[in-house]
Amino acid sequence: MGQFDWTPEVYLDRIRAEIPGYDDLQSQSVAAIPFAPERVLELGMGTGETTRRLIESFPDAWVIGLDSSPDMVFRARKSYDDVQLARMEDPLPDGPWDLVISVLSVNQLNDEQKQNLCRQVKTQARSLVIGDVFVGTQLSDLVDWCNGEITWQSGDLAVVRATY
Repeated sequence: MGQFDWTPEVYLDRIRAEIPGYDDLQSQSVAAIPFAPERVLELGMGTGETTRRLIESFPDAWVIGLDSSPDMVFRARKSYDDVQLARMEDPLPDGPWDLVISVLSVNQLNDEQKQNLCRQVKTQARSLVIGDVFVGTQLSDLVDWCNGEITWQSGDLAVVRATY
């Protein structure tokens, strides 16, 4: 994805136009969750679409969402209690977490930042699920860095899951 409009009111329509498999990616990301999580950290919460789907599948889950966009945080706070303005490049909030999940956010990081994120998650979480667009070696690199597995793939979209 090149330049993208992160305006919360139009985000879902635009992301669906940009990524035709968006809804499948969301569904497959939630389907990859290895067990019913209680304490969840979502990286790049955006409009809260992943959280909405996660809570539909796991109603007892408590989700803390992080996003670096003040507009997205403001929007997500209308529906969810615990949304924080934060960057994935920074240290994660203290765990332990049952699950760290991210859909269409991690590939905005460079390789060093992704490796650091994977190291942090391994020490603070029982599982990790990442759904994203992958090109070149990004997918195999992420699988290696997080000691994960690919649970679903369609074209450039894939879901990676790791259990620790």
